[in-house]
Amino acid sequence: MIIVVGYIPTPEGHAALDAAVAETRRHSGKLVVINASRGDALVDERFSSDEDWTSVQQMLSDSGVEFEVLQTLHAEDPAEQVLHTAHELGAGLIVIGLRRRSPVGKLILGSAAQRILLEAECAVVAVKADTERSRHFWSRR
Repeated sequence: MIIVVGYIPTPEGHAALDAAVAETRRHSGKLVVINASRGDALVDERFSSDEDWTSVQQMLSDSGVEFEVLQTLHAEDPAEQVLHTAHELGAGLIVIGLRRRSPVGKLILGSAAQRILLEAECAVVAVKADTERSRHFWSRR
């Protein structure tokens, strides 16, 4: 099974990556990690820096799962990039991280996670960050 994870360098992104690695092991599948942004790390904090991206790739190598990483700069819509990639690869699962949003934020602002949850053609696992665990895990990198 192919598993696609939308990754951003936040506790939620790290939680999604952890969950995706676990799901990939469980299904003996291949993991495709996507980091898509409308700009580089100086413009968009969701875009992984070279240092963070190297750390992610090292963690994936250490995990022993088969993986591929895709980092797209100037993506029109990061949610669209995740959905398109999952569709093109025939993914059986998408994993995303969720963050807490205020009621006004939910009402006014669109959400990449919400779009993926509603439009995905396959199953979606949405995880929240255990900030203490993520902070400890990623500080060792």
